[in-house]
Amino acid sequence: MQKKSSGGIGKASKRQAEILEFISIFRKKNGYAPSLAEIAENFSLSIPTVHQHVSYLRQKNLLTFEKGKRRSIQAFNIHKAGTIEIPLMGLIAAGGPIEAIRDPRPIEVPRNMLSAGANYYALKIAGTSMIEDGIFDGDIIVVREQSTVDDGEKAVAYLPDKDAVTLKRIYHEKNRIKLVPANKKMKPFYERNVEIQGKMVGVLRKEI
Repeated sequence: MQKKSSGGIGKASKRQAEILEFISIFRKKNGYAPSLAEIAENFSLSIPTVHQHVSYLRQKNLLTFEKGKRRSIQAFNIHKAGTIEIPLMGLIAAGGPIEAIRDPRPIEVPRNMLSAGANYYALKIAGTSMIEDGIFDGDIIVVREQSTVDDGEKAVAYLPDKDAVTLKRIYHEKNRIKLVPANKKMKPFYERNVEIQGKMVGVLRKEI
């Protein structure tokens, strides 16, 4: 799936918070992100120092950027109204592959869905395999990146043999994994090769 960052959602230092605010304001005003040189000029810093701040902010999951691509910095700001921005990474279908978004857009989620020290991302649901758990077509789920879940928990699971990603309840058996939909019209299925890519921690209604 998407490449994971190495750190969790962290707290920005005073200077990093100032840089986040500058990036956000600049992008809204101009329609594109500032370059490292423009950030450096605004704060009277060297470009290597700005690059270090931007790298730290990326590790803290407070912004993202694409290496080698100019003006690709996107700040994910923490808001005063109890929300935080995380990247919406793509579309997850019922039993189909994730449709990746090359330039993730930020989406606001309630901060109480998240905990410190972990990475989070969002996915848009396509399909009806989890409707009895209150997850409907068009909803957005919030996912915490982790490689294991307990039995019965809802997880984003990658199935290498099918090159597919799906959201299902996970149950561990002796030599296989049972993936259970929340839809009486759909049957559970079993896989031996499953990679857990995250645990679902919340859902946003499609009206939001």
